[in-house]
Amino acid sequence: MDFKNKIVLITGGCSGIGKIMARKSLERGCSKLIIWDINEDGLSRTKDEFSKLGGEVFTFKVDVSNLDEIKINAQRVRTEVGSVDILINNAGIVVGKYFHEHTHDQIQKSMLINSNALMHITLEFLPGMISKNSGSVCNIASSAGLISNPKMSVYAASKWAVIGWGDSVRLEMEQLKKNVRVTTIMPFFINTGMFDGVKSKVLPILEPEKTSERIIKAIENETKMLAMPLPYWFIRLSQGLLPIPAFDWVMENVFGIYDTMKEFTGRK
Repeated sequence: MDFKNKIVLITGGCSGIGKIMARKSLERGCSKLIIWDINEDGLSRTKDEFSKLGGEVFTFKVDVSNLDEIKINAQRVRTEVGSVDILINNAGIVVGKYFHEHTHDQIQKSMLINSNALMHITLEFLPGMISKNSGSVCNIASSAGLISNPKMSVYAASKWAVIGWGDSVRLEMEQLKKNVRVTTIMPFFINTGMFDGVKSKVLPILEPEKTSERIIKAIENETKMLAMPLPYWFIRLSQGLLPIPAFDWVMENVFGIYDTMKEFTGRK
């Protein structure tokens, strides 16, 4: 889908790849950019920074773990801005610790922000896309939704949910013959601060600018699923062909995946 003259909504758009994708949306000529974020100061700074890039910028302080806030602000968007053409579900959090070290609140919040919020937000804007038979939903999942990893159990669970749900919605749109595209993104660790302390043995930590560009191009090209740097098919093929002990050995000893979170600190 072409971004030119479109209304784009990005969650978590004040930092990391969310902010970069917001900038790229404006650079590609979107008419209206809507940013949802919980950081009120970040919203103000981002709006000022983007004011010179063309297009109108609308900011909304939204806690996406709160369903009432999602519904209230979705209605505000429809009333004050218009019908969303491109929705990028980007907001997310990570708690990097062994599962038994989690609190119930941490489990609840991770699932609310990383999984539930994407479904509720999409439910607010998808009917409008279906009605006009045009639109695009992009869900930022993670390679953790494909490969299990120590100290990422709840995060992995939340991203597995996103991949299964999002691709099911894609199939539903195809079955209903609606021109609404769903793109699922499954990146490796991205160097934005969210995964500070992560060490990767073989696979490169992804750079935010290049990663954001690939995501935007995936939306433009109506790509169904994009994993990076390892392609989606390679991961699934390996899981299907190798016995679990062999797959675990490859992930741990060849790619070093299972040790990536040992020194995780995260964003302070």
